[in-house]
Amino acid sequence: MNEQISILVVDDEDRIRRLIRMYLEREGYLVEEAENGVEAVEKALENDYHCIILDIMMPEMDGLQAAENIREKKTTPIVLLTAKGEEANRVQGFEMGADDYIVKPFSPREVVLRIKAILRRSAAYSPISSTSASKDLVVFPHLTIDHDAHRVSADGEEVNLTPKEYELLYFLAKSPDKVFDREQLLKEVWHYDFFGDLRTVDTHVKRLREKLNRVSEDAAKMIVTVWGVGYKFEVVND
Repeated sequence: MNEQISILVVDDEDRIRRLIRMYLEREGYLVEEAENGVEAVEKALENDYHCIILDIMMPEMDGLQAAENIREKKTTPIVLLTAKGEEANRVQGFEMGADDYIVKPFSPREVVLRIKAILRRSAAYSPISSTSASKDLVVFPHLTIDHDAHRVSADGEEVNLTPKEYELLYFLAKSPDKVFDREQLLKEVWHYDFFGDLRTVDTHVKRLREKLNRVSEDAAKMIVTVWGVGYKFEVVND
């Protein structure tokens, strides 16, 4: 199935693009390249990639602006490449809709592992036929999560979420009324240490609520802030 996976690698340094491409192609992925943010947006909107690796510091249009432009039209998973010391940019990247980040200098093996993890969790990587006899459904008033298809609907209308937004919602919804602190959510949803960057959780919760609220205020209210602790999923009773 790897031969069907396409990845866009965006960096203004040819050496970095070639390095990432070489390791990803060894895994059987199809890899395309772009050398600036403008080209990245054009390619991302014209094609349906399974993942986009996007450097932040680039000429013409930086990676943050490119991520924001892509997010206006697509939910393709986005991984940011950032230099050490760019924590503020990383947080801004999450606000723009990025799903993950990798810090330079990086290990090519780390890049491959991160991409594999994102692809495993992405609906685009493992679509399930709608004719499947059994469905993994999480159903509440105003909100339904079809985990087989990675599809969320609120009051009957589909909600387009990024893979990480979907994961966060699904994780919370599996344990209604249980409170999770930010450290727990980073560990369980992001699966590795984010260097204590707890704002990552807050940013994703904010975006998740905003998307749900566009369709259903009742669904958005299910994501509850427990002040001084973290977040929980609370069932809304009519």
